[in-house]
Amino acid sequence: MTAHLAILASGMVTAVGLDAPSACAAMRARLDGFRETGFQSGPDEALVGAPVPLVHEMLGERRMAYMAAAAIRECFDALPEARAAATHLILCVAEPARPGAPVTDSKRLVQRIGDLLAGPANGPARVISEGRPSGHAALRTAARLLADAEAEYVVIAGVDSYLTSGTITHFLGENRLLTPDNANGFIPGEAAAAILCGKASRGAFRLAGLGLSREPAFIYNGLDENGAHLPLRGDGMTAAYRDALGECGIEMAQLGYRIADLVGEQYWFKQSALASIRLVRGAHGFQDIWSPAESLGNVGAAVVPVMIGMAMAAAAKGYAAGTPVLVEASGDSGACGAAIFSARVQ
Repeated sequence: MTAHLAILASGMVTAVGLDAPSACAAMRARLDGFRETGFQSGPDEALVGAPVPLVHEMLGERRMAYMAAAAIRECFDALPEARAAATHLILCVAEPARPGAPVTDSKRLVQRIGDLLAGPANGPARVISEGRPSGHAALRTAARLLADAEAEYVVIAGVDSYLTSGTITHFLGENRLLTPDNANGFIPGEAAAAILCGKASRGAFRLAGLGLSREPAFIYNGLDENGAHLPLRGDGMTAAYRDALGECGIEMAQLGYRIADLVGEQYWFKQSALASIRLVRGAHGFQDIWSPAESLGNVGAAVVPVMIGMAMAAAAKGYAAGTPVLVEASGDSGACGAAIFSARVQ
């Protein structure tokens, strides 16, 4: 089913660029948006984050709406006919259980976005609240909508921020933020990104395979029958990789490169490494792995549209590290997703 989908345009609002071309160029150049924030990681110690350069007075849900609307508008500007067509919206946001999540009412957020765009879509809007891997679930829904001719186009938008007082307080308490006293942590960021999806015949950057799974030994996993934390074996991401590879009929060694949401903690690097090691067979060449977190920090539910936009720009401008590309993401609750995209000459 996923073979019915192509990515036609992308839009971004990030700490290193307020549109997709500038953000992708900055990430390619290894620039970052890290700077001291108004939060404290300790006495007289400012916390480093990656905020989007918008006016400070624009906060919370209003800020998320403006960021998401700008990313969606960029997609429509690239393909104006999608504005008037049967275009559905799938919005990816933070997990409801995350303390300090910037979106408390997703329906109200969709309405705010619609007001800013004078109607972001002509079809129903759907919301997926799975945090970082939300975009993979959105790809599956978009592929079904396009295959069943329920939509002519589908916009997948993600918007999120870890730069809220509730979120910072929680993750500082869990010792999960990068600070002078903790090297095994992530830099909190924020971003919005969107991709415009259409039928495969309309675009050269196509979804070739998709896998969704769940990791039992997630980063906050519970105890097994012996009272110990479950060991990380990478079962969830391995299953997601295997399903995506099986759908497009290739082996792990045939991937050109990968883009992953490696936000900074060791857990996520180990998970990706385990999935790769368990599936690679025989000798193969160097396989690069990119991560937007090197420039943007942890941007939550915006990360999958960001990574897809990165891969699309790299393919279009000829600096991709190979083809096809696998895009992966996973969340604190164990949800895992892997998607494989191929760039073809039209």
